[in-house]
Amino acid sequence: MYSVKEIFYSIQGEGFHSGRPAVFCRFSGCNLWSGKEEDRQSARCSFCDTDFTGTDGAQGGIYPSSFALAKIISGAWPGGREKSVRPFVVLTGGEPLLQLDAALVSDLHKEGFEIAVETNGTIAAPEGIDWICVSPKAGAGLMQASGDELKLVYPQAGADPADYAGLDFRHFFLQPMDGPSLGEAIRQTLDYVLAHPLWRISLQLHKILNVR
Repeated sequence: MYSVKEIFYSIQGEGFHSGRPAVFCRFSGCNLWSGKEEDRQSARCSFCDTDFTGTDGAQGGIYPSSFALAKIISGAWPGGREKSVRPFVVLTGGEPLLQLDAALVSDLHKEGFEIAVETNGTIAAPEGIDWICVSPKAGAGLMQASGDELKLVYPQAGADPADYAGLDFRHFFLQPMDGPSLGEAIRQTLDYVLAHPLWRISLQLHKILNVR
């Protein structure tokens, strides 16, 4: 059984696949913040900008099986599929690895999808995921310390990029922290990337384009 906030079709707005069309499946719940504003300041991830509570979004609900959820995700990919383009799904949250399991990975592959997951890295990922993006949070230990992409929100007190630079990832991104000080965050991120060329800048393209 899977608790899903929403399922929708858009573009990937962040990181390596920025600009790529994708179906997004946002799971409900997170292990670093309840999603309630009254808990934000005491949360491990107090800067989260996503609503992941409940199941009241588009195509949200409680799905009884991996087969049922995979079919709904498949239906969100546009009709008349181009044979040269593999359908792409981004499993996100909240924290998707609280719910994502081998059965759903298998059923999504049967539907032809390339599977990406965006996780805080505190839970080990099941086998078979095609693209693992880990976004570490200060003070939260990493159980998933390898993958395709590490995307660190910056600047983040207690999370120095140097602490992650030696981990087993193919790509390293710094993403300016959104909020009232975004301009300063962009400046600091640019300065850091120019001084440490292992890292690249990830901008939130979906916000720039005003799409979800």
